Amino acid sequence: MSAPTPSPSPSSPSSSSSGSSGGRTGRAVVLGAGMAGMLAAAALARHAGEVVIVERDRLPEGMEPRKGLPQARHAHLMMSGGARAVESLLPGTIEGWVRAGARRIPLGTGLVAMGPHGWYPRWPGTQFLMACTRDLLDMVVREQVLALPGVTLREETDALALLGKAQRVTGVKVRTAGGHSAEALEADLVVDASGRGSQAARRLTELGLHPAHEETVDTGMVYVTRIFRAPAGSERFPVVSVQADPHGRQPGQGATMVPVEGGRWLLTACGTRGGEPSREAGEFEPFVRSLRHPLIADLIADREPLTDVHLTRSTVNRRRYFERMPAWPEGFAVVGDAVATFNPVYGQGMSVAAHSAVAIRGLLAERGLGAPGLARSIQRAVGRAAGSPWDLATGEDINYPGAIGEQPPAAARLLRGYVQRLMRTATVNPVVMRSLFDVMTLSAPMSALVKPPVVLGVLRGPGREVRNEPSITAAELALCGLGPR
Repeated sequence: MSAPTPSPSPSSPSSSSSGSSGGRTGRAVVLGAGMAGMLAAAALARHAGEVVIVERDRLPEGMEPRKGLPQARHAHLMMSGGARAVESLLPGTIEGWVRAGARRIPLGTGLVAMGPHGWYPRWPGTQFLMACTRDLLDMVVREQVLALPGVTLREETDALALLGKAQRVTGVKVRTAGGHSAEALEADLVVDASGRGSQAARRLTELGLHPAHEETVDTGMVYVTRIFRAPAGSERFPVVSVQADPHGRQPGQGATMVPVEGGRWLLTACGTRGGEPSREAGEFEPFVRSLRHPLIADLIADREPLTDVHLTRSTVNRRRYFERMPAWPEGFAVVGDAVATFNPVYGQGMSVAAHSAVAIRGLLAERGLGAPGLARSIQRAVGRAAGSPWDLATGEDINYPGAIGEQPPAAARLLRGYVQRLMRTATVNPVVMRSLFDVMTLSAPMSALVKPPVVLGVLRGPGREVRNEPSITAAELALCGLGPR
């Protein structure tokens, strides 16, 4: 990991101090060194002479937890749509993840999942997910980005305020830990990727701009996670999931068990308002056993726990509609969790960040770093990338008992009825299931769910009883000392 670099001169980013290489000119500053920030930096590095990543914490040297990401202990699934987007930005990343210990698990042959309407068959498909810890995902991406020409990292440095006026942001005022005074770090483009705690909305207001419209949907969901030692010979074990049912009368409760690097199983369980799990170790397995099916509890019953139980309550869906603001400054953009945070159960946040970075790269290639209107176009593209995942997540979450948030409009409720029937049909129809996985992994737009073959399948409906037993094999059960079901 690179050490903090000396502070750049506050001179104009278009001057020789900002550097240029291979036709790349100007300076871009990225606030935040998480996944969204690193991917944004990867997109910018192709077009800017210098990309400075400003991070308030000191980053880990290797595969260790990042201080500003306490939720990293829970299950994080990089879906195939996001993984392909990352690969396009940083070729070799998927191979790097696998080399570091991640598994590329095919959907649905590598997934044993109980949805709201029954168990999904393990039909082969074209999608996949990366199964590993968040620490591994971050480490590989971080190493790739910091090796790019022109990218520098300033750790233990706080972003204090934006420079400029309502019409144009010209940089950011920063202060490094131990420093006695703030510095003016000028830039052609500042990208705020500072996550859930972003101050972008307040800083824009301080510049004299109108506040961005904000929406939230809060189920009160609580997450708990514990890691177990996996049984010998389980290197090809599937991801196992018992999903919560948002349409029942009881609080939604579910769990997902992910095989991760180091011969371990990472198990994250969750419960909405009124049905929250506890951080007490003695209550972990009983909670998992009380779910709609006890399969996961059976699988871990004799497994050795390797960690304590970690609990997180920050699971609210929050969307800031920066792209709708009547005025937007040149030279500034907001990405990642600073724009939209999703209930982690849907596994969409990292993939949305990756698609946003790909959109930034495309706009830079088309217009260049200093083009008029670039920042506004970036913000609109980021809003589009978040749109469908937001509709999917909140359209489901608002149905849980006790959920807080606005009910969707009538058109969205009609779509919700269609999606419910589609999900039930997917348990018996491979065409419908593959289209559902295409959308859920952010590999295809929502319109894929209304293609003629899918609509025809949904109209016909399930047609027969949904599978009532898990699609886990006898060999997989035997690895855990369990007999056939």
